[in-house]
Amino acid sequence: MLMIMIAIAVAGTLGSLTDWLFMGLLFHGAYNRHPEIWRPGIRDGADRGAIIWSSVLGYAITAAVVALCAIARVRGVTGGLEVGVLVWIAGPAVVLILNGMFIKLDPKITLAHGLGYGARILMAGLAAGLAFSLKA
Repeated sequence: MLMIMIAIAVAGTLGSLTDWLFMGLLFHGAYNRHPEIWRPGIRDGADRGAIIWSSVLGYAITAAVVALCAIARVRGVTGGLEVGVLVWIAGPAVVLILNGMFIKLDPKITLAHGLGYGARILMAGLAAGLAFSLKA
């Protein structure tokens, strides 16, 4: 159980850094292409609540991927990455592509978020695969 908690903590923390890299730093200028779509507090950088909640939910995503790996009886890195890819395709990838089709977003934002969530989820699968292989 300790290895599972460590996997969630490490992958969740690294996932937060990927959020910063892909969703905050990469293509940062693209966020202002359509400023009217952002809530005023977010657009102005005054509201940190959404950032805090996105970090908390990021750990929830990580824990869910690790739990799914446990349910799928993953026993190695390859299995963890396979689960991660399937989770990414089934969830964030589809939602982001559909949102990009219907919401006025710069395509670079869709790309950055897709890469960010993909990296986060793959790291969770990798961490789970490592934790379960060491546990076995």
